[in-house]
Amino acid sequence: MRTGLIAKKLGMTKVFDDKGQHVAVTVLLMKGNQVVAVRSEEKNGYTAVQMGFDDVKANRSNKAMRGHFAKANVLPKRKLVEFRVSKDALLEVGAEISAEHFVPGQFVDVTGTTIGKGFQGVMKRYNFGGMPASHGVSITHRAHGSTGNRQDPGRVFKNKKMAGHMGQVRATIPNLSIVQVDAEEGLLFVSGSVPGSEGSFVMVRDAVKRALPKAAPKPAGLKQGAAQKAEKAPEAKAAPAAEAPAPAAAEENKE
Repeated sequence: MRTGLIAKKLGMTKVFDDKGQHVAVTVLLMKGNQVVAVRSEEKNGYTAVQMGFDDVKANRSNKAMRGHFAKANVLPKRKLVEFRVSKDALLEVGAEISAEHFVPGQFVDVTGTTIGKGFQGVMKRYNFGGMPASHGVSITHRAHGSTGNRQDPGRVFKNKKMAGHMGQVRATIPNLSIVQVDAEEGLLFVSGSVPGSEGSFVMVRDAVKRALPKAAPKPAGLKQGAAQKAEKAPEAKAAPAAEAPAPAAAEENKE
């Protein structure tokens, strides 16, 4: 089980598929995902990865959080989410994940907070049909009608569909397919709509009810560049040291 990623919802648009048909997609910005902490079985009793997203100024975090980020040697983040992972999918603190963590054609589950609608009636909230527009009906055209039975049971059952607060709840949309991945810009194009308004944060995970594609990187789609520079740096420093004795040997030959 791999880690999920945090993304920012930029909005919706449409792209063309291989058959030339329009596909409605949601654009998610995933650039900036970084591992802030790791939970191990030995120390914490479970295995998980804490991801941070969207760098912020230090004064935007309280003293406790600044110490948490300083311990991980990472910049303060605006959003922190912990993802449960298997032991073989644990990552190092400070590792950056790219949008190539997901591959085109893969199915994902997207979790977010739906847009708040405030207090709404049953026609908008539950798609009720409403009362007739005539035949003696007055004032109650959009009312829900009777809510109970007779003297028995003499009460309204719990969870009865009635007017009330709508939206602003945590929701997960499963099995959304990935249409395109833009690794350079850190963008993910997901088919259909996802919960939340533009600019809100969502969590993207591998679909639970679908098999993980073989092309998906394991344990994660680590960002290239920083790791490669770290590997090449010692080699570049060692090369001049090996060639240093050459001038001394040339002077001995002249004598």
